Amino acid sequence: MKKMKLINKITLAIIGMVSLSACVKKMGKEIAMEQLDLDNKALIQVYNASIPSSTTDPRRNYVYVNSKAVTGSALTYGNVFPAAAGFAAVPGYSVFLIRDTISTSLQPQISFAENLESGRSYTIFMYDTFTAIKQKTVQTDIVIPSDTTARIRFANFVYSPNQLPAFDLFSKRQNANLFSNISATEVTNFIPIASRLTDTLIIRVAGSGTDLLNRVISGTPPVTTFVPVQLILTPTQLRSYTVVFRGGYRNDLTGSASVRTLSSFTNN
Repeated sequence: MKKMKLINKITLAIIGMVSLSACVKKMGKEIAMEQLDLDNKALIQVYNASIPSSTTDPRRNYVYVNSKAVTGSALTYGNVFPAAAGFAAVPGYSVFLIRDTISTSLQPQISFAENLESGRSYTIFMYDTFTAIKQKTVQTDIVIPSDTTARIRFANFVYSPNQLPAFDLFSKRQNANLFSNISATEVTNFIPIASRLTDTLIIRVAGSGTDLLNRVISGTPPVTTFVPVQLILTPTQLRSYTVVFRGGYRNDLTGSASVRTLSSFTNN
């Protein structure tokens, strides 16, 4: 009897050790899978170039990835998510939804799926008007320069119901075009640009050599003056920048919601 009890105890101990070993292996496997999931991510930014209905832009756009909200606050016109320089991590294959959460909104929802390559960065541009909003996803190749330069690219998302000309982005400091003949919704590759030097970038109709101008009306009686559609930029060393031409191409009056505008955001 005592011998049987001893055998039973040994058997139970062996079973316990096997069970514990199985649990440890399972836990290790789960950790490995979780790490694999973290590695299998793409990085995104979302930029809102879709022109609003008024100067206050009443829309409250939020971005959802696989049915989960990823924007902590509304993405308003002319702004980028994430708000600070950098990207948000998402699964390689993701279903995106961008919608205005105001119940009376006239803006249609944008729903689309993207099969993004893990480890790569992408920018999603919202564009057109708020009643016919569209999106374009482009790869954003972040390369850290080995010298003291920064990097810059040009995105043309200005809107018109009519056919648009192509545009040049002119550098006043270099006295030359940085980018030439860029069509609507085209996003260029990055090129190097000197850092720590202030430059004035100006929009021109391609090949014209003439600055595109906006009207400024001020004073009593009102006086009309003209200013170039321009951006003053002082690049930081090793940073990458996207310069965006946005707004309503036919609207050249500053102070209005959809005035044609040149702006920028940082990619890293």
